[in-house]
Amino acid sequence: MDLSKSDGSSRPAGYVPADDDEEIAIVEKPGARKRRDADDASAVVVPTAAAWAKVLERLRKQLGEDVYSSWFARVEFEAGDAASVMLSVPTRFLKSWIHGNYRDKLVDLWLAEGYTIRRIDILVRTAVRPRAEAGATVAASEPEPRERPAPTMLAHAKAVAEAPKRPPNGGPLGGSPVDPRCSFDTFCEGTANRVALAAARSVADGAAAASFNPLFLHAGVGRGKSHLLHAIAQASRGGHSGRNVVYLTAEHFMFRFVAAIRNQSGVAFKESLREIDVLLIDDVQFLQGKSAQQEFCHLLNVLIDGARQVVVAADRPPAELESLDERVRSRLGGGVAFEIGSPDLDLRRRILRTRLAAAKEISPNLDIPETVIDYVAQTVATNGRDLEGALNRLVAQWQFTNAPITIPSAEVTLRDLIGTREPRRVRIEDIQKVVSRHFNVSKADLLSSRRTRTIVRPRQIAMYLSKAMTPRSLPEIGRRFGGRDHTTVLHAVRKIEELMAGDRGFGDEVELLRKMVEDQPIP
Repeated sequence: MDLSKSDGSSRPAGYVPADDDEEIAIVEKPGARKRRDADDASAVVVPTAAAWAKVLERLRKQLGEDVYSSWFARVEFEAGDAASVMLSVPTRFLKSWIHGNYRDKLVDLWLAEGYTIRRIDILVRTAVRPRAEAGATVAASEPEPRERPAPTMLAHAKAVAEAPKRPPNGGPLGGSPVDPRCSFDTFCEGTANRVALAAARSVADGAAAASFNPLFLHAGVGRGKSHLLHAIAQASRGGHSGRNVVYLTAEHFMFRFVAAIRNQSGVAFKESLREIDVLLIDDVQFLQGKSAQQEFCHLLNVLIDGARQVVVAADRPPAELESLDERVRSRLGGGVAFEIGSPDLDLRRRILRTRLAAAKEISPNLDIPETVIDYVAQTVATNGRDLEGALNRLVAQWQFTNAPITIPSAEVTLRDLIGTREPRRVRIEDIQKVVSRHFNVSKADLLSSRRTRTIVRPRQIAMYLSKAMTPRSLPEIGRRFGGRDHTTVLHAVRKIEELMAGDRGFGDEVELLRKMVEDQPIP
């Protein structure tokens, strides 16, 4: 099996998929396991592209030319082993249709060819990796574009076509695909991500190997941590042609490890780890299994002790990754960790304007007024991915209606993003937790009688947010802050309102804290 081509088809027990996981459907025909002749290892034959051509010919004869052309003309063989075959398709709809209607037939046809296949893995090519060589074939089989094509779709096709081919990563470890659209040039900088961006650039330049190792980036969904990892990978490969740069998702690492053990190539797998110069691991919170975590910890030790750069991304800090082994958490916590916060209003505007400018390069007549952009920036305040989704909807609205985009029409188009979310019930404890973490003070300090400036200002902000975001009375808020009088709370509220009115930067910081409180998971 050519492991360097596969993005993973076997998940360890207990694996929980991420929201932005690669678009992969795993199907297994019930009872197919019984057909395997596990006792006769010499009879195992690994599937190949040539064998897939024979399966396609059987499909053509059974289904007829019309049905075959509709559903299987653009299905491609990716990889296979003794138990599974990985295929790829260009669209999610095609993946879903084949998964729901032809999974059993595909398994039967492989069995008819003499293979011991019991599982078919289907992935969406555009969601997993750029396929520049396949782009022309797909484009040729697509219908002619409309007079006003969707800019986002064309922008993706253009990025894939113009992107250089990804240099192969040697050895059994392989690597996950890097999106050519996710570069430092396309990353929007703001207060919430400025420090993380600067650290990522330093790592890509090779200037921070000693001080930022490992570099740990953590953030909620859609805030740009994966974008930064892709950008580091591209910049590291472009600026240092001799560096062996490997980008992996946690799922991909687990698949490679399990495959190496299954194929009895564990020694070659471990040796390949020593050849890495820059390792980037995404979504490490999904790393499961004791053996896989032990091997990952060994990998970290080998690379870091050998002055090789490691960058890791997760949805929370190392100390809060309860599913990981304590040694792994300790090793990750021994480097430098930076959080990417929620985008403030200014950053949200910048993200939307950048994406709109890219769309206008494809369709110069695209017209979304600045007032609508500002409306979206103020109402869609969750993360960058939701902002891009909102803009894509407006582009589609412009494309298909031939009508001007206005705030009322945008409200209808984006109603599920901005109109159906019920406000969560905020607790004073939530506010205290967010403020303490943001200002690096303990909750005990907020409730204490200490009056140093580094404690008083966060305490006043927490009191202000408690008054603004909860229905609690001033006396109740005072009691929850160490038994203070209600006049103390009133003074804090007025003081923060005064500072916000006179200092825009301070006001933005308080607004950011409000958003962070709103984004806290409901207990």
